Amino acid sequence: MSYQHLNDYPADVRERAARIRLACFDVDGTLTDGRLVFDTAGRESKAFHVHDGLGLVLLRRFGIEVAFITARTSTVVEQRAAELGIVEVHTAVKDKFARVGEIIARMGIGMDEVAFMGDDLPDLRVMSRVGFAAAPADAHPWVRERVQWRTSLPAGHGAAREFCDLLLASQGHAQALIDEVTRVEGVRVEGNA
Repeated sequence: MSYQHLNDYPADVRERAARIRLACFDVDGTLTDGRLVFDTAGRESKAFHVHDGLGLVLLRRFGIEVAFITARTSTVVEQRAAELGIVEVHTAVKDKFARVGEIIARMGIGMDEVAFMGDDLPDLRVMSRVGFAAAPADAHPWVRERVQWRTSLPAGHGAAREFCDLLLASQGHAQALIDEVTRVEGVRVEGNA
């Protein structure tokens, strides 16, 4: 059995996704719903979706490096990245395009092998130059109209996972993952070969 949903995506989107070796994500408005929450002591909190976290871990498992690149200074982002094992975590970044350039130089890859998911104007410069630009369903219209692909889900509610799944499926990993988690050793499960 093959992963059927891959055919739901246009051919050019599948082709772009198949080349990706580095997936970069803005944080606020991409991995979170974009709201900034502060307590009375001025401490910031953010809500991340567990589905997004698993998607990011799976990308790394299958050889796609993951980077968080945000303009804001945030220990919460650094903590979430550490929890997921993401080492390319860049906060307080003024020029996201330049930062991606530094990462790909270290990795020895080209911009056509980079995906960037963002939601607003600070992301647009880098998104216009990478091999695959994506945005959450609720990204700012100026960004949504300039990307190759948009999720059906809003930011902070599984949008990043949707993007991760597209990358994994386009690179032939989706069905293997499904088979792995549904396999029962020594038992044939009806409907599975």
